Amino acid sequence: MVRDPPRARRALIFGGSPLLVTAELPVGLQDWADALRRQHYPAERNRLAAHVTMFHALPPSAEGEVRRLLGEMARQKPPEAEVTGLMDLGQGTAFTVDSPRMVAIHAELAERLHGLIQQRDDRPLRLHVTVQNKVPRAEAQALQAALAAEFKPRPFRFRGLALSHWRDELWQQAQLYSFRG
Repeated sequence: MVRDPPRARRALIFGGSPLLVTAELPVGLQDWADALRRQHYPAERNRLAAHVTMFHALPPSAEGEVRRLLGEMARQKPPEAEVTGLMDLGQGTAFTVDSPRMVAIHAELAERLHGLIQQRDDRPLRLHVTVQNKVPRAEAQALQAALAAEFKPRPFRFRGLALSHWRDELWQQAQLYSFRG
């Protein structure tokens, strides 16, 4: 595995492995996005199933509070969402996701975790599912053109929120908090 210096640096700063919080896709959409990732994401960097990142690196010292809050948020009904288009990541490609309720969940979590989140996560959330990253610009543009030609919006409901740890150079899911409401 390729070592990821920014994550290794955060582990030193945090005094342990950072925490990742994601919004999890329903099975059919997950399969579709994972297939695109296997096809277009550089294999050495494709270390996590398709997802929507909510928080990139929370300190491990906050794990108890994060778990409590995710459990609380999961008591509600699954937020409605829709894959609405493509997002140009410069050296990659993502699908944009529209979900006012998931944006509101992120804002509430950010407020309740104030002081624990890094600057990257302390701003309005742009929901997306990355299917390609860290490729030459021309390759990203070619994929975007191909996907745009066949794109159709995809409505769905998020299935849950997940907490993962950075361990052994991989994100490893610690727990899935399924929406129940």
